[in-house]
Amino acid sequence: MGDLNTDDLADHGRALLDANPFLTLGTADSGGRPWTSPVYFAADGLREFYWCSQSDALHSRNVRERPAVSVVVFDSSVQPYHGRALYAAGVACELAGDDLERGLIIFPGPADRGGAALTRDDVTGSSPYRLYRATASDVWVLCPREPRQPCLLHGVAKDHRIRIDRQT
Repeated sequence: MGDLNTDDLADHGRALLDANPFLTLGTADSGGRPWTSPVYFAADGLREFYWCSQSDALHSRNVRERPAVSVVVFDSSVQPYHGRALYAAGVACELAGDDLERGLIIFPGPADRGGAALTRDDVTGSSPYRLYRATASDVWVLCPREPRQPCLLHGVAKDHRIRIDRQT
């Protein structure tokens, strides 16, 4: 990646979101028992993640009970020890009203990602599906580096996450 700076890391995070159609959503039930679920998603910037799920799915029930979530988007196509990932922590909710209308514009993302567009009827009323959004308060990327080599930005020769503060 040449000479890295923090804007490059934000661009790296955006590229991960653009290239990977699935995220791992971390939720917990009211008692704190953790659960992770892979979901197809569309992102708006680096801090908003949209997905459609059945309202009775465990992760959907968890979001209703305890909206705090974690997110990871990673590139599973890279060789071992070449990790590329974006991590986020924030809150999630089922969308309604104007938020739902905005979400239907964003989700499912660009056509080349393979997702099908949804209508309001697909995610309201008697439909078992709902549209959700996670809004991240904190976002990090795994600093890109070659195995056993220091990263170009920090000179650190081990895996480490770097917070992205750019609001995009």
